[in-house]
Amino acid sequence: MSIPAPEKLQLKKLIKELKNHKAPHTEFVTVYIPKDYEMTKIIQHLSEEQGTASNIKSAATRKNVQGALEKMIQHLRNFKKTPENGLAVFAGNIAAGEGKQDFRAWSLEPPVPLKTRIYRCDKMFVTDLLEEMLMEKNVYGLVVLDRRDATLALLRGKTITALKTTHSEVPGKTRAGGQSAARFSRLRTDAIKDHFKKISGYMTEQFLPFGNELKGIIIGGPGVTINDFMNKDFITGDLKKKILGTKDLSYTGDFGLQELLEKSEDLLAEEEITREKKIVHRFLQELRDNYKKVTYGEKATIKALEMNAVDILLLSEAIEDDKIIELSEKAEAEGGVIHIISVETREGQQLKDLGGIAAILRFEIEQ
Repeated sequence: MSIPAPEKLQLKKLIKELKNHKAPHTEFVTVYIPKDYEMTKIIQHLSEEQGTASNIKSAATRKNVQGALEKMIQHLRNFKKTPENGLAVFAGNIAAGEGKQDFRAWSLEPPVPLKTRIYRCDKMFVTDLLEEMLMEKNVYGLVVLDRRDATLALLRGKTITALKTTHSEVPGKTRAGGQSAARFSRLRTDAIKDHFKKISGYMTEQFLPFGNELKGIIIGGPGVTINDFMNKDFITGDLKKKILGTKDLSYTGDFGLQELLEKSEDLLAEEEITREKKIVHRFLQELRDNYKKVTYGEKATIKALEMNAVDILLLSEAIEDDKIIELSEKAEAEGGVIHIISVETREGQQLKDLGGIAAILRFEIEQ
């Protein structure tokens, strides 16, 4: 499940704020409530924990734990029932210095359902479950190869991570003096087979451990080479079931991976990296054909936001989170659509080079 950009930003903002606070002792209270739990029973449990906290020897720690629990109970009484995806709640005394008090409470309905109930009192708020929600679970295996080289990589969300490179011992097309044509051809054929077997072995080793998270594998390279690799039973069993398709490529290595992504839009039609490449392409086309229908740079885009002219806001992940959140909230208030663009693609780098902030407008404006 892909989390919408505004919800992802709010989640990142809350996690960042919570992680900024640290207690001198185990005084911060974290509670995760799955959707099926009754709020009254949760409040009752917290009240019981208040009673148990009276046994804490340190007066300062006892006061802070009981105060955090009271703050959380008061906060939870604002909820008639547990939200659809459950609730993550945090409370504690965040005042700096002994003897000072500033009890705060935060709550968030997560973008995906909570399945684990947690009650914990610690020096830090427990944010692990929320951080896991930000991680892209589904991955794709990418392979680019020719008769000499191969690169295996992983596509997770919008990020390509190289896993393995290998180089074959396939001799060139010119045979050494004294070798018969038949012997040279046999040596070359055997070396290509060894190269393909090695690639298949690396694919099994690198991709299959992901289990159900691996949504598929895409293979690219020169057409004849790909046909030989796919049709000679080098790939078998579970690995073969994961192959989504193949693409004819001109390059290997990093250039080959980028070319494979560009040519695999049909196979990755629903993936975020494909959507973001398309929206940046659309922006660049508008910039070329009708520059009054787009803006780029912070100053020009804020002016367009103030005019309620922004239809689609493009923000690079390279800019500060606070700036992303500020501009996203402005665009969302006007009914604009927000796209957070990574720097992992050529298009993402182009947006970054334009200042990392751009917009496609509802109507033309003078700039």
